[in-house]
Amino acid sequence: MRLSKLAIIGPGLLGGSIALAVRRFSPETRLAVWSRRVEAAEQVRASGLAEISSTELAPVVEEADAIVLCVPVGAMPALAEKIAPLISTTALVTDVGSVKTSVVAMLSPIFAKRGRFVGSHPMAGSERTGLDAASADLFQNAVCIVTPDAGTDASAVADATQLWQMLGCSVRVLPPAAHDEAVAAVSHLPHLLAAALVNFVCARQPDSLNFCGNGFRDTTRVAAGPPEMWTEILRANREPLQKSLRAMIDSLNEVLTLLNRDDEMPLRQFLARAKTARDRLRKQ
Repeated sequence: MRLSKLAIIGPGLLGGSIALAVRRFSPETRLAVWSRRVEAAEQVRASGLAEISSTELAPVVEEADAIVLCVPVGAMPALAEKIAPLISTTALVTDVGSVKTSVVAMLSPIFAKRGRFVGSHPMAGSERTGLDAASADLFQNAVCIVTPDAGTDASAVADATQLWQMLGCSVRVLPPAAHDEAVAAVSHLPHLLAAALVNFVCARQPDSLNFCGNGFRDTTRVAAGPPEMWTEILRANREPLQKSLRAMIDSLNEVLTLLNRDDEMPLRQFLARAKTARDRLRKQ
C-alpha cells in the first residue's frame, strides 16, 4: 500500500504509538494528527511527532492515503460524517475500537461511497493513557484483528493488514460478531474480574492490601485502566460479555465443588490444565 500520508484521529496511547511506530518503520510517511483539544494539538506539535497537528479535520485527512480513528467508540460516527466528504474514494479508513459489531454497523454506511472502511482492533494497550504513555514498541508481537463485513472491499482488508503488520502486529481476520465474542472472553471479562477482585478485597478485608504481593498486582493490573473508557467498552459489548460472565460464574461454582471434594486430584488437574495453557501463551 502506498502510504505517503497517514492521518491519525486522536493522539492518545494508541494514536501516539501508531505515530511513533510509523516514524520508526516508515520514516518517509507524512503524519497528520487531529486532536479534539487545543492543548493536545500543541503537545503533538511541540513533540515534533507529526508534520501536521490540528484541531481541524480538513488539513489532517485531506490527501491522506490512510486514516486511523483512535477515539472512543461513541465519538466515531460524528467524526466519520465530517471526515467522509474530505477524503478520496481510495483512502483506507480503519479504527482501533475494542468493540466491532456496533462500530462496523455505524461506520460502513458512512464510508460506503467515500473511502474504503474496514474495522481493526490491535490487542495492545496499557492501564496508562495519553500521548506521554505512547511507545513505538506497543504493537510489537501484538495481535491485530481486522473485521470486514459482507460489503467490505477486499483491498481494504489487504491494505489494513499491511499497515498493522508494518507496525509490528500479527493480523487475524474475523467477522465483527466473532471478534466481539472472542474479546469478551479474553479482554473484557478479565478487566471486569480484575475490578471485581479489587472491590471485593477492599470491601471485605481492606487492610490486606498492605500485604499483597506481585500475584495480586499482576492479576489486577488492568483494573487501573480509565473507568470512563472501560464503562463505554463494557456497555458496548454487553451481550457477549454477559454470556462470558455467566459461563465464568458456572466455572467458579465448579471450582467450589472441587474444593469441597476429599480427593485432591480433580483440583490438581484443574490447576495443571491452566498452567499448561498459560505456559503456551508465554512462549508465543
